[in-house]
Amino acid sequence: MDALVWVALGVVLAVAELFTVTLVLAMFSVGAFAAALASGLGANTPIQLGVFAAVSALGALAARPVIQRHRRRAAALPARFGVDAVEGSLGIVIEPVDDESGLIKVAGELWSARVPLGVAPIDVGSHVRVVSVSGATVMVREHAGEDKELSQ
Repeated sequence: MDALVWVALGVVLAVAELFTVTLVLAMFSVGAFAAALASGLGANTPIQLGVFAAVSALGALAARPVIQRHRRRAAALPARFGVDAVEGSLGIVIEPVDDESGLIKVAGELWSARVPLGVAPIDVGSHVRVVSVSGATVMVREHAGEDKELSQ
């Protein structure tokens, strides 16, 4: 086969990989480029096919441990989103928070906030930690730590 055919196949596979993001087509793309190199060096078609298959397989075998490690790490971490992601987050007081009213900003979003009964009100500009979420209202406590996780 002509080297240009292998290069074209490699480019098509690389572009297709951009849409699938599985890394499988990337291995075949690298194999196609290796076969193009073999073709350019004068190898016949069976050898080019062998280079394509061997490089693709070696690429898959080399990438497998990395993929498995990332898959295990992702499975071990619980995905927190929505209301679950707000609980435990840091926020900043926008309007004074007491046991009847208040407004805080958490991760760029405004939330109605309250403190538990009997807890002193929290002033504007203070940092708070979300203790719980009930509907669109969060229960907070004042946070005096030096955490840098506060996102606005």
